[in-house]
Amino acid sequence: MKSRDATLHGAAGEQVETVTAFTRRVKNLLERGIQPGWVRGEVSNLRVQASGHVYFSLKDAGAQVSAVMFRGDALRQSARLTDGQQVLVFGEVSVYEPRGQYQLIVRAVIEDGVGRLQREFEALKKRLADEGLFAAERKQPIPTLPATVGFITSPTGAAVQDFIRILQRRRWRGRLVVLPAKVQGEGAAAELAAMVREAEALGIFDLLVIGRGGGSLEDLWAFNEEELVRAVAACGVPIISAVGHEIDFTLCDFAADVRAETPSGAAELITSNFLAGVDRAARAAEALAQNADEAALAARARLDQARGRLRLLAPAAQIERGHLQLDDARNRLGAALRHALQHQRQRLDAARAGLAQRSPETRVQIASHQLLSLWKRLQAASPQSVLNRGFAIVRDEAGQPVARRAGLRAGQRVTTQFADGDQPMRVGE
Repeated sequence: MKSRDATLHGAAGEQVETVTAFTRRVKNLLERGIQPGWVRGEVSNLRVQASGHVYFSLKDAGAQVSAVMFRGDALRQSARLTDGQQVLVFGEVSVYEPRGQYQLIVRAVIEDGVGRLQREFEALKKRLADEGLFAAERKQPIPTLPATVGFITSPTGAAVQDFIRILQRRRWRGRLVVLPAKVQGEGAAAELAAMVREAEALGIFDLLVIGRGGGSLEDLWAFNEEELVRAVAACGVPIISAVGHEIDFTLCDFAADVRAETPSGAAELITSNFLAGVDRAARAAEALAQNADEAALAARARLDQARGRLRLLAPAAQIERGHLQLDDARNRLGAALRHALQHQRQRLDAARAGLAQRSPETRVQIASHQLLSLWKRLQAASPQSVLNRGFAIVRDEAGQPVARRAGLRAGQRVTTQFADGDQPMRVGE
């Protein structure tokens, strides 16, 4: 029986491989064609088996690769792997045939530079925090309107230009002194710390700003060095730390009295109280002008009132008031007489009406009308009036009215009375 790994031939003569044979050929090509080398990436999906073998993924922003470090290699490493750790690994590519998956066989691991710096950052931060260097009670308040501000930074960087542009745009009226210092590279931290101490010694600054533009962790590292952090914390002049971008944090940010997200943010912070003061001054000037206008209007009203009272007290004005009072009394007297006359006339008319109602002639007329009305009602209800409307009265032999049909019998003689006379009749069958 042929092996499963054997090469078969199809009916048309084409070469056909099994999956195992194909995967083995891929494995040989990869392992022979790709030499061992260094790979940089971030550790994720870390799993340490009971056997001591370590499995993880190595990834960056664009891709990821499975990796395995066998127990013997893992025991020789000084770096302890954790998820999220940036590392450099040395290894060779291999293919795990049962799954047809390629993976990196890791032989050596060293931490990437960023990971090392981050650990140093966290360790120094914890040590200084434990000393109380970052305590809130050590912070100094930032002056509301600083007259002289010192900016410790590189005089050729973009940060200082942005800082100055914002001060000018907001029409800040203070004085800015740029205190030059190296912000990156060897000796930068010592130079920055020396400038902080010198600025404090000059005694002319109300506020200090220390900072630079953004960069990598290595670029900003000078602001994490212990010498500079201690100089910032010990400075007797209030100090703002403005290093990097919004997402960047340095130990100077924790040591300073206030952290600004960027140098531009520090400029806005300094000028915000100035703008608020300008706004308050403008509102005060407006309120003062309004109060002056209101006071002038009130004084003018009091003057007009005094003039009016003076006119009222003058002799001519008193004579005019006398004429007005006399005319008013004359008008009221005339109105009272007209009212009394009208009242007497109404009483006279009422007496005449009462006398007319009680006279015999009126009573006779009323009685005549009532008698006429009763006669008309009597005529309307008389038998003749009913006959005139088309009705007839049937009487029996005795002359009595027959009210119902049941009171008649066949052959009976009756008399029917019409409006124009009587008519004898006989009752039929």
